[in-house]
Amino acid sequence: MAHAPTAPLTPFAIKDCALIALATGDKVQTLKELRDHLKTVPGSSLYYHFWGGLLHPGFEEREYGNDLGEWAKHALHDATLAERLAAIDPSGFANPEDMRQALLDVVEQRLEEDSANPWTPVDRQFQFIRSQIVVFDTGRTVEQPEQLAEVIAGLSPGSVFYHFIDARQRLPRGEDDFRAWLSAWGQRYTGLAQGLAAIDPYFISLSELREQLAALFANSHRSSTHV
Repeated sequence: MAHAPTAPLTPFAIKDCALIALATGDKVQTLKELRDHLKTVPGSSLYYHFWGGLLHPGFEEREYGNDLGEWAKHALHDATLAERLAAIDPSGFANPEDMRQALLDVVEQRLEEDSANPWTPVDRQFQFIRSQIVVFDTGRTVEQPEQLAEVIAGLSPGSVFYHFIDARQRLPRGEDDFRAWLSAWGQRYTGLAQGLAAIDPYFISLSELREQLAALFANSHRSSTHV
């Protein structure tokens, strides 16, 4: 059996982040305009409208999970379209372009079903926002995987977002930062890595995600101490 190294090449550096919202100038008032703009808006805009709500939660929980679904329901008054948009899970796409095509397919299908091309008043236009992530170094590091079990429950929402959600866009294999770091330790943490891969972060809040991660790391730590 392969033994895990005493320590990886580098410790795990805990970082925090914030999403900065930047206007694109793109506004839509009808379903056809939404389709046309979806073809050209930057991928960072799709990222913001699906993931940004996690870091910028409103006072009320969103019914449809992403900004496009909310607009379809409350501005276009199209519950069918809203539900279809809400069913799109960005975690399931390897890159923004695949998700863009999925969105276009949904909108195109709805246009074929309803030729009325519903519109909204000017004050209910959908405004595309693009995102820019700002990363902060917390100065905290973890030397051993077991230490993650001790600190994960105290991570800020921004840290959870950066290491578990944003990492999937940054890393070439679509992994979160935890799995990428654990891979340096050989096969000892394969079960933990599989558990991390099974968590879908899209339909839960960051606090719920943090709780799931903390429980997973704690269970893994207890199991390793009894081997």
